[in-house]
Parts: sequence; C-alpha cells; structure tokens
Amino acid sequence: MMYTVQPGDSLYLISQRFGVSIEQIKQANQLSGDIIFIGQRLYIPINLQRPTIYTVKPGDSLYLIARRYNTIVESIQLLNNLTGTEIRVGQTLTIPLYTEAIVNVNIANVRSGPGTNFSVVTTMVRNAKLPVIGSSNGWYKVRLHNGVEAWISGTVATLRAYSGDKPITNILGFYTLEEGPALPSSFTSFVNNPGELSQTGLFMFRISANNPTTIENFGEFTDQDIRNLVAIAHRNNVKIFPVVHNLLYRPGGTTLAKNVVKVLVSNPQNRTAFALNLLRLIQKYNFDGVNIDIEDVFIEDSANLSLLYAEIARVLRPRGYFFSASVPSRVSDQPFNPFSDPFDYAAIGNAVDEFVAMLYNEHGWPGSGPGPVVSIGWMERVLRYAITKMPREKIVGAVSVFGFDFNLTTGRNTYVTYNMAINLANRYNKEIIFDEETQTPMFAYVDGQGNEHEVWFENAQSIYAKIKLAWDLGIKGIALWRLGMEDESIWTMLRNQVVVRKD
Repeated sequence: MMYTVQPGDSLYLISQRFGVSIEQIKQANQLSGDIIFIGQRLYIPINLQRPTIYTVKPGDSLYLIARRYNTIVESIQLLNNLTGTEIRVGQTLTIPLYTEAIVNVNIANVRSGPGTNFSVVTTMVRNAKLPVIGSSNGWYKVRLHNGVEAWISGTVATLRAYSGDKPITNILGFYTLEEGPALPSSFTSFVNNPGELSQTGLFMFRISANNPTTIENFGEFTDQDIRNLVAIAHRNNVKIFPVVHNLLYRPGGTTLAKNVVKVLVSNPQNRTAFALNLLRLIQKYNFDGVNIDIEDVFIEDSANLSLLYAEIARVLRPRGYFFSASVPSRVSDQPFNPFSDPFDYAAIGNAVDEFVAMLYNEHGWPGSGPGPVVSIGWMERVLRYAITKMPREKIVGAVSVFGFDFNLTTGRNTYVTYNMAINLANRYNKEIIFDEETQTPMFAYVDGQGNEHEVWFENAQSIYAKIKLAWDLGIKGIALWRLGMEDESIWTMLRNQVVVRKD
C-alpha cells in the first residue's frame, strides 16, 4: 500500500504502525538513509491480501486513527459498521485503504468548498466515481481527473470504503479509431465503461515526419469528435490525454520513425519547440496531460531522448499537466533488445508522472514462435526491473487484450481480438485451455490446408491475474491495449473483483 508521511512520522513509527521492518520500508522505496519528509509517498510492503487491522489503544479516537492512516472517520465507520464515534480500548478496526464517492443523481455539482455557498467547479453524471481525501459536515473532499481538489455533498453521492480484500488499481484504457472491419473503434467500450477506467489515452496524434517538432492528426476525425470524448471522460471523472507517437509511417516504416526521433531530439531548440507544441495540443482540447509513445529510436540517440522527456516535464509540470510515457520493455541495464535498449528507465522515470511499461512484445513478433503476448512471468520480470529505477507508484504495466494466431507450418502470425479467437475455437470445435504457467488462454487447431496453429489470447481471467500481480508488486496499475478488442466480461470482472482507483 502507499502511505503519505504525516507530521511527527518517522520510519520507526511507520514500521511499528504497519508491522514491517524499517529495512523493508527503506528497500521498497530505495531510501539510502532514515530521513523522510512530510507529504512524501512511501510504499509499505505489507501483505496486501490481508486488510490492515488496528487495535484501539488508550487515548485513541476515530479522528486520530483516521488521520494516522490518511482516511476519514466516515470510511472507518462504514467499513466497521459503526453507527457512532465511540470506540473502546482493545477493539479491532479494519482500516480503509481507499474511499470513493459515487454520484447517485443524474447531475451533481462539485464545488470549491464544503457548502452550497461555494462556487461550482464542475459537474459529474450518475455513477461517476471520485476519490475521497477528506470530509466536513456531510461533504466529501474529492480529487478530480485533473488533480484539482474539490467538494461534493453527501446528499448526492454514496460513500464506499475498501479494505484491500480486492485489488485496488488504476486502469488506463488506450483508445483507437476503427482499424478495418475486424478491428472496431474503441468508442463503445469507452462510453459503456467509464466507471472501470481511471484514464484514457487517445492514440490519435503523431509526430510529424515533415517537421518533427510538430504534431499531426493520426486518422480521420474532427475537433468536435475529440471535444466530445473529453467531455464524456471529464463528466465521469476519467483523466484523458492524447497519445503522441512515432509509429506507422507509410512509406518509410521504422527507419523513418527512427529518423523522425533523431531530428526531434537532436538539439535543445527542437526539444523545446516540441514540448511547447504538446502544451498547445493539451490546451486546445482541454486534455489533462499527454502520453508520449516513442518506440523506434537509434541507440546513439538515447541520451538526447532522455533530455526530451526532461524538457517536456519542464514545460508541463509547472502548469499542472500530467505527463505519461509509454516505453518498450527492458529487463536489465545490459543490452537486451535493440528495440528497447535506447530507453533509459531511470532518466525517463525521473521525468514523468507515469511510466507505462509496454509489456506486449514477448511473443508475436516475426520469428518469436508461439506463446502469449504477455505471460505473467514476463510481466513480473519487466516490472521488477522497472521498480529498481523509479518509484513504483509511477509504474503501469501495459498488457494486451488481443492475441495471435500462430501458423506453425508457415511461421506467420495473425492478430486476433478476443471475439476472433472465440470464433476460431468454435469453428474448429476446439476446447480453450487456460495455461496455468503463463496465466493465459490458448488452443490449437489444424486448418483446412493442413496447417497447424496455436492461438494465444487474453480473457477476463488472464487480465485479472495481471491486475493481481500489479497489486502485489505495489505498482500503480495496468493499461489495456486496446479498448474494443477485449473480452466483454473483463468489465464485469473489474466491477465485481477489482476496485478501480480514480486518482
């Protein structure tokens, strides 16, 4: 769990409070000494499968306990079925790890202070979820998608408190336009499930090949299309940002993509011009920030690439905008893969607010052989490396919701959505097996030409396993590439077996 250091805290007191050693806290947070500061976020390596239980001591009150654990009195009351504020020495209390207010009217005003005399900051629609960080006289202090703190009345929102008996995680859903008849747009998944999304990244913008300091639209859409998506996200308290990438140039391919980055990062003037153009893009559509998805880079541009991320942070952070980066998977400091070697995890992790480790390259690339796009073992290997390079609360594991049909005879691989995989299994009357080692569904079949196939894909069970691993590792959450290709029952799983954080 994450803990925010309070006045009077020390590593000793925190270790006693949570039942872990000082050394465990220091190792988990890469602390070289014993000094901590008020407001610092620390990862507490407790057993997340057991809720935190507190035994009331002499002098305790619900207010003091709530303050000690960064929660509110009402959450402790709710989780422990308390009707009042009286507690007794020796009584055990389950401590909330996360609290949210869920809008229970069609339209709810969110105000600048705890009362109707305060100005309206924004409005939320029914079922919008807002993380609660305080309370006062029947009002809840909440955090909005853009980081702003505001207030909502308890008369228009239902309080829910969570102990950690279910994984508590952030979910980033990547959004794309239609990619042909078999790959629909993400729109339906997005609008039907905003309660199960913390963030949405619109894969709809690209670094211009003609002038790499500028940004171009990727696909056919209007300004109003973007503004509609932003409005839907914001009234459901979902953070939304553009994904700006250097991919899929035609003609030119990956060589052109690398050359685009080379020009972009080559000097301070270009890096600053690009960062300022990102700022203009954010402000044009009222985005909450940006995600940079750079994937093809010459190894000699590695240092300048790190300087680009630092420059973007320098421009965006003072203005309160969120900075996310999607980065290819690495597992060590040593050269591992020319695709991911140019990316300095420590430097990028220091610059960004959110580090999205793109895990979906284990199998599926030419010559990889059959297997899952993201096995549970591969995911853990990449994330454990990332944790050594940056605070784990910044890290998101990006996983696939798609799969591949591997033709073992020809050596060719074909992209499959969940529905395409199920249709193939039904067509060839094949039983789907859940591979326990990789935590991934798969089946094999022989086609009409006698070619042998293996199909590896993702379903609600495999995605839950990845969420559970992210929770156990204490990272921020997972990202789904991409909305619209998933097993529909993922959304039921997220509603019933997971708590999706909104902060």
